[in-house]
Amino acid sequence: MRFVRQLAGYAWAVGAVAVCTLVGRAMEPRFDPVNIAMVYLLAVVIVALRFSRGPAVTASLLSVLVFDLEFVPPRGALTVDDAQYLLTFAIMVAVALVVSHLVADARSEAERRAALALETEKERIRSTLLASISHDLRTPLAVMAGASSSLAEESGRLDPGERIELAQNVFEQARRLSDHVAKILQMTRIDTGAIRVERDWVALDELVGTVLARLRPALGARRVIVDLPADLPLVRVDAALIEQALANLLENAAQHTPPDTIVRVRGQREAGEVVLTVEDYGGGPEGDDLERVFARFHESLPEGTGAGVGLGLAICRALVKLHGGRTWAERIPGGAIAFRFSLPVEEAPPVPGEPLAD
Repeated sequence: MRFVRQLAGYAWAVGAVAVCTLVGRAMEPRFDPVNIAMVYLLAVVIVALRFSRGPAVTASLLSVLVFDLEFVPPRGALTVDDAQYLLTFAIMVAVALVVSHLVADARSEAERRAALALETEKERIRSTLLASISHDLRTPLAVMAGASSSLAEESGRLDPGERIELAQNVFEQARRLSDHVAKILQMTRIDTGAIRVERDWVALDELVGTVLARLRPALGARRVIVDLPADLPLVRVDAALIEQALANLLENAAQHTPPDTIVRVRGQREAGEVVLTVEDYGGGPEGDDLERVFARFHESLPEGTGAGVGLGLAICRALVKLHGGRTWAERIPGGAIAFRFSLPVEEAPPVPGEPLAD
């Protein structure tokens, strides 16, 4: 890549000098040669700003050579009768060196700042991840340890109902712990490019039905309304990944709303894409938080609520992006929050046995 950019720089140097020569010939009847030299100087500055020192020096030397041959008497010879042209040539080379040096310093400083910002962000993510592990993962473990200890040490003094309750508590916390770890691992796989998108044609009503059936226990008493038009087209996606994206939106609604909340799943076709929406009436974050909720480790609930490590919506956005879609949230009339993601619509394959169009 660097070699290609170097070649492009030298090509720019030659092209810039050629353009300046054409401009100089157009200016020649009305301007002195020294003024024409300023056009070449502009080309040298432009090349020096865009590329490294080599192309900049090349542009300056070519400018000096061509300017001498084309515009400095005696023409066609590499000789200079007027000393002022020697000063002009020296200035061209000096400007090329100074500008390229300044640009190189600026690029080096920008790269250093970018590397520092990246390292700072990595360290922030590491610290946040460790904090999430120490809190959100340790809490279920502590509950499991307490419940299992009671089962092991006091089983003789517990009635069957209490034993069942403790066992269910252990199971629920183990499931929650497994979900937390799965989200962390999935985000890691996304970051490293380990997820492969295996696309196939999918009917959205079947996909939504599969997700709702799987999340029925998590949604509890919430009333889920499904509004999917019958004419929604098939989408060519990785069904498992899009199911996970939709499941994360529904789990987010379950975590952030009261048990009797209405949750609505909508689908609609817009220009060139299908949009799936999960609406809930649980209030949700204020103002700018509607975009920030998709950030990693963002958590709008207080500590101790068991809401998780704040990766669900970030994973949703990443999975949809792998399919070329968008993810966003917005407030809608009635006090609801709508979490939406889009999927591109492709031309569906012909139905088997159906005659092809002429």
